[in-house]
Amino acid sequence: MTQDKLDQRLQSYSGWRDQLIATIQQFQDWLEERQLTSPEQELRIFEAVEALRKDRLTIAFVAEFSRGKTELINALFFARYGQRLLPSEAGRTTMCPTELFYDVNDDKPYIRLLPIESRLRDSSISDLKNDPVHWSRIDLHIHNPDQVAEAMREVVKTKQVPLARARDLGLYHEASDPGLSARGKLPDRVEIPYWRHAMISFPHPLLKRGLVVLDTPGLNALGNEPELTLSMLPAAQAVLFLLGADTGVTHSDLEMWQHHVRAVRDQDQKNLLVVLNKIDTLWDELKHPDAVTSSIESQRQSSATQLQVPPEQVFPLSAQKGLLGKIREDDALLNASRLPELEQFLAETVLPNRQQIVRDNLLSQIGGLMDENINRIIARNNEITGQATELRSLRGKNSDVIMHLMARSREEQTAYLRNVESFQNSRRLLQNQARNMLSALSMETLDQLINRTREDMTGAWTTSGMKRGMETFFNGVRDIMEQVDTHSEQTRMLIRATYRKFHEEHNLPQLTPKQFSTAGISAELERLCEEAETFRRSPVTTMTEQSVVIKKFFISLVSHTRSLLFKANQDANIWLKEVMNPLVRQIRGHKASMEKRLETLRRISESRDTLETRLKELDANLSDTRAQLTQLRQLYSNLHAPLPAELQQITKPGDPARIAEEAI
Repeated sequence: MTQDKLDQRLQSYSGWRDQLIATIQQFQDWLEERQLTSPEQELRIFEAVEALRKDRLTIAFVAEFSRGKTELINALFFARYGQRLLPSEAGRTTMCPTELFYDVNDDKPYIRLLPIESRLRDSSISDLKNDPVHWSRIDLHIHNPDQVAEAMREVVKTKQVPLARARDLGLYHEASDPGLSARGKLPDRVEIPYWRHAMISFPHPLLKRGLVVLDTPGLNALGNEPELTLSMLPAAQAVLFLLGADTGVTHSDLEMWQHHVRAVRDQDQKNLLVVLNKIDTLWDELKHPDAVTSSIESQRQSSATQLQVPPEQVFPLSAQKGLLGKIREDDALLNASRLPELEQFLAETVLPNRQQIVRDNLLSQIGGLMDENINRIIARNNEITGQATELRSLRGKNSDVIMHLMARSREEQTAYLRNVESFQNSRRLLQNQARNMLSALSMETLDQLINRTREDMTGAWTTSGMKRGMETFFNGVRDIMEQVDTHSEQTRMLIRATYRKFHEEHNLPQLTPKQFSTAGISAELERLCEEAETFRRSPVTTMTEQSVVIKKFFISLVSHTRSLLFKANQDANIWLKEVMNPLVRQIRGHKASMEKRLETLRRISESRDTLETRLKELDANLSDTRAQLTQLRQLYSNLHAPLPAELQQITKPGDPARIAEEAI
């Protein structure tokens, strides 16, 4: 059986990413050799390399219980182990969100489990990830499949707790208890997940190449952990939403889709896939194969219509038969499962989309630096060529011509220095404008709004008063962003005018200043506002104790908003420090060139031997700049290099222990 398409593409993608890291490091060496780096540029290059090293392709799986979600993960990624790596059986399996990845900083495979009681803390999951003391750890002995399988079963573990405890944890709401009307009374005890979150580091080749699998529980868990819909699902490169082919779109499926899946993927519907699992339940040997195919296609079209997605983004398949076909090396069964169609889409659409995002980010971070230096060298090359042409024209000329050139150069230098003084005034104006912009984005301003909101919500006597506090908070955040937009546009206009002035008045090469945009931040804030509105209007919020609602609101929505604005503040600060640097370097370089030109003319007027010596220097400088330009253009070309062709390799499945040894 040939290597899976996704496996091939991830291997190629990993190699392409390593080449990018090497290219950026070569560019950094080039800058350091010429002492051209600034602290801001060094930070930008460091962050770009770190982002590439930590780059992950995250695929999230979302479904109600018993849709075969975990079985699909096993079939897609772990069939080579000859058995189910993750526990998959009838009924409720995954009870807490589970991340599968490879931890490059820890050579021992493990499971880290966050106790459900951590919900009582005023901390998000992302905050707690940085503090191992709150997690329980189980080391995985990958040469012992039974030990691995037993350890993996921790993610399905539950426990019975008193009703009051479940309420305190925010895990019981009358409105979402389907058995309440039948019982006619509240339960004495409630079954809850034992763990809040699981992180599994495993040395699987796909995981080592940067794949991260996010396995999420059912509808109630998504509602109880807003962080899943606020940050984890939006950050995933692909979200696979599973349905049962035998049931189609149920009421709970539709609710999950509308409130927790579709809402967070509006900006990238291309990578939002619907999997119509368990098509083997529609197989019927008493029916003609065409009738079975027609039945599956009808269910596919119906599901696409109900979920309002293109039919080509709905993939009917059988995860169980696909897994079995891979383990048995039964190509006929594997093809009948239609699993390869989904694998091909992930490999040929999702992964290239991720590549494009990575490339766009790199071109934004590093491409601009390369452009600046390429343009600087081109300008230097043209300047040297012009000086050499001018000096060659002085061969055989009398001293009057040289003195005339010296006088004209001094006049140009004087006018240039006046404009440099004007530039210093523009920089002072920019500093004032920058202070206004950063003041609007200050954490102090936001924290004051957060504290006022907390006081208003805590002091509210009614649910409606508490909900008004939520609305007031996001209205305040919108006001902050409007001020930031106004100040940032004024800042951009001042910067553009300053750049344009030097280009037009001194015929310097035109530079394009780096832009700072708040569009992405504003879009993310609007998504948070929509999420807050859903949370605010939810019947569960109305039925939940006030203190629990406030904690949930601040841990999820408010903390996420603060993180977003903190990142915007950092980005704006770095931009303001960097944005004038290209022009400053151009001004300094041109000033030094004018001084050198005057000095050369003065020496030529004293001795004609200086003319030939200077021409030799210019020819050597010209050769050096052309070599630099060739080197930089090659690095620039490497930065734009396409994803290399797939590596065609044959892999044969074997026993889990042998595969585990190869993985290590």
